[in-house]
Amino acid sequence: MVEKADASGDVDDLGIVGGRGAVEVDVDVDLSLAGDINKKNMASSLRATTRLVRFVAPSHTRHIFSFFRRNKPPQDTDSLFHKFSASPHPALRARSKAIQQLAPCPVCAADHDHVHAHTKAQPRAVNFECPDCGWPTHCSEEHHAQDQEHHKYCSRLREVNEDEHDLRSGRHLREFELPGPQGYEEAISFANWDVFWYTRGFPSMDTERSRRHASKLLSFPITIGSTIHQHSGLTLSNQRLTPEGSRSLAALRSTLHVAPGAPETAEAAVGKPQVRVFILGARAESSLPPHVWEQLTMLFPSAHLHLFFIGPQVSLPKPPAPAPSTNTQNPASVNSGPSESSSQATENSSTEVTEKKSDYLPNVYQPPTPAPIERLKRTRSSIERYGVPSYTVPYTPELTITGLQANYADVHAQFQHTLDPYSDLFFMFCPGFGFPSPESVSEETGEPLLQISSPTEWGPVMPMLLASKCPIFVTGFSPTDVERDVRSLSTAPEVAGEFEWVITPGPNAFGSEKWEVADFDPRVMVKANWGIWGIRGKSRDIQEKSYSFW
Repeated sequence: MVEKADASGDVDDLGIVGGRGAVEVDVDVDLSLAGDINKKNMASSLRATTRLVRFVAPSHTRHIFSFFRRNKPPQDTDSLFHKFSASPHPALRARSKAIQQLAPCPVCAADHDHVHAHTKAQPRAVNFECPDCGWPTHCSEEHHAQDQEHHKYCSRLREVNEDEHDLRSGRHLREFELPGPQGYEEAISFANWDVFWYTRGFPSMDTERSRRHASKLLSFPITIGSTIHQHSGLTLSNQRLTPEGSRSLAALRSTLHVAPGAPETAEAAVGKPQVRVFILGARAESSLPPHVWEQLTMLFPSAHLHLFFIGPQVSLPKPPAPAPSTNTQNPASVNSGPSESSSQATENSSTEVTEKKSDYLPNVYQPPTPAPIERLKRTRSSIERYGVPSYTVPYTPELTITGLQANYADVHAQFQHTLDPYSDLFFMFCPGFGFPSPESVSEETGEPLLQISSPTEWGPVMPMLLASKCPIFVTGFSPTDVERDVRSLSTAPEVAGEFEWVITPGPNAFGSEKWEVADFDPRVMVKANWGIWGIRGKSRDIQEKSYSFW
């Protein structure tokens, strides 16, 4: 789903949220595409993170052959700052070029707004990199000196700059060492990130940078787990959980957990139905390695989880490697000279290099299809079953992952008769319900419809979900984004008046602490999964009336 913000654009709409609360910055910004950044602009940087995660395993052994291995020397952590155009990493240099082509100079844009409509010139591109943050921010050094607002967000840009270089520095990333199963009778606390990492046995997060890396990686699975777990911090006492929501989650938790007093073991899962988690509009979260999602199953040792990533931007596995040919050689190829065979080998190698070195693609407008994910040993195609490009991975006995690259409305018929509030739930990470649709226009007013009302986006999906009576959980990237999505519920046909609150809107203790910066304007920054709320289809109690005929 494409998220698109209104053009009024103050930075309060951007979700400029500090580490412990909301911080408003009074900067005029065009937000025509601000909604794309949370999932779309985050996806590429998240894939850079997960590439590193695949190779960092919690190993405590050292083999003798490791003495002969030539490792890349780690980059000095005190020299992480580089201007993007002078970065030692090609991906960041390519991102600098993309920003210079897309982002307008804020000083030129301010002058542009005050000039007469038929004489105003377009703002110039940002070709000058700020010496303090390293990002392309202005068209010239003079305009950089004139900008009185840049200092309000310069420190955040520098923070992101150093984070991106740290991920690629070659150092041993201990924050990506994920713990194994939870010990017997060891409780998990969902109060905040610090207590969760401590009770789950994660390595100590000694720096704020380590916190940002780890929270960004784990935000998706732990947001789900902290919401539906029996020890969740969303309770009736803090008024985040409603009485209706308490009944809805009690049904789910009866499947996720065991009876009071019984041990939470894998043996207790025998005979239980699978708990299906449908993640709709998935993009960045579908590219996470399976062992990151395995952390979710370790919160529920007595349950079988089946994750469904559904959306047009779901990452699919790489195609299987072709089997070696056993046919006899073609005589023509045998008679060909060595120069011809060497030229073919050169062409093949150059093709492989070209495929490996993909250009940086800015995530604006309609984002490109995500890069394929690693194909695991048990990965199999599911197109015969679902009729759309899809795959299924039985990763562990407790976790199965299925990805469907399609709109949910196209595959709902395959699930609608099996949906059960005791074992099924829906999650939508920053779906952008309240943003104007780029495709659908109101026939009465001629204005763009909201995405929650658009027939090509969430319009037909929400009534289907409400009819199932399964809980629906939604996150937002800022207080304003959460409020915008909640307000859109009251205007959507077949949604307004047809739902009950499960979780009231508010902050998410397990949102990402890392800033995500938009390529189309470096002043636009958000944090993924800042807030969370939940609803379900309205229940109607049936009252039996007795009639007496005398």
